[in-house]
Amino acid sequence: MQHVLIVDDVPAALALLSELVEKLGDCRAIPLSNPVEALAWAKGKSVDLVIVDYTLNGMDGLEFIRRFRQIPGRDITPIMMVTANDQKPVRYRALDAGANDFLGKPVDKVEFLARAKNLLILSDARTKLADRAAWLADEVQKATAEILARERDTVMRLSRAAEFRDPETGAHISRMAHYSRLIAKGLGLSEAEQELLLEAAPMHDIGKVGIADNILLKPGRLSETEFAIMQQHAVYGYELLQGSASQVLQAGAEIALGHHEKFDGSGYPRGLKGEAIPLFSRIVAVADVFDALTSERPYKKAWTLEAAVDFLTAGSGTHFDPRCVQSFLNAWDDILAVRALHADAGESKLLSIL
Repeated sequence: MQHVLIVDDVPAALALLSELVEKLGDCRAIPLSNPVEALAWAKGKSVDLVIVDYTLNGMDGLEFIRRFRQIPGRDITPIMMVTANDQKPVRYRALDAGANDFLGKPVDKVEFLARAKNLLILSDARTKLADRAAWLADEVQKATAEILARERDTVMRLSRAAEFRDPETGAHISRMAHYSRLIAKGLGLSEAEQELLLEAAPMHDIGKVGIADNILLKPGRLSETEFAIMQQHAVYGYELLQGSASQVLQAGAEIALGHHEKFDGSGYPRGLKGEAIPLFSRIVAVADVFDALTSERPYKKAWTLEAAVDFLTAGSGTHFDPRCVQSFLNAWDDILAVRALHADAGESKLLSIL
């Protein structure tokens, strides 16, 4: 059923218009003589058509239309103004205020029924169009969520591909990704940027899939030549991920290439210095090194938390961005909580990142 709001302070006119509305079929008339009450009613009720007289006590029809249009969701509701036929200047102003049609006085029943019916058809079409748009928006949101879920799955599988060729555990990339998010939060990055970093950080070492096992898995110290080859994993990771339309993979490419750069310019592969190093890479550098130091590996024992913090502090301004180190330290309680939640416990922990 469609609802027609009628605003007229003349009782006889209000009764006549209400009677005519009932003849439209499947319509309910809401007759109100007070324009302020009519506006209040319209704020919380469904309105498919408004019929308002120009001459009202306390507020003319033009002001009523302006106020009605300011109500959220009432910007496209059809409005018919009832005026004398010789009031053309009023009609012009009413059009500017948001009126859609006019009805002359005295009201002609046949003309009223035709005009009101046309406006109700327009209102119904607009409502259906809005409902269709809302449905489409919901479907797009669902489809986007599915795409993002598949993208996250792809990211995790890419990260695990490097994982299988490296003695680091799945919990390592989970911890360092969450550490990275905490650092980003402390730096004031938006929630969306924090989420993006959380999802992209696990790909920091994806380029290790291109490093030969005799170098990647070597338990002892690498020779100068071997280390030069190992350094190429940053470039390999970038080349693997670059050019994607995915924002996550783009961020992953940036992180893969830059997370071994050092703040003083002595890092690799490009020797970038200071803020020339992308922020995500500077953040991941702190998170990755801390977790690597405090994690036990077949070729080394875990450092104590105090020793790892001392290492970060000593490297602040040379190896690491001082702001990233400070943000990490400021979030110490949360860092410890992440460390406890994502303790080394097998590969299944990897999935807890998302």
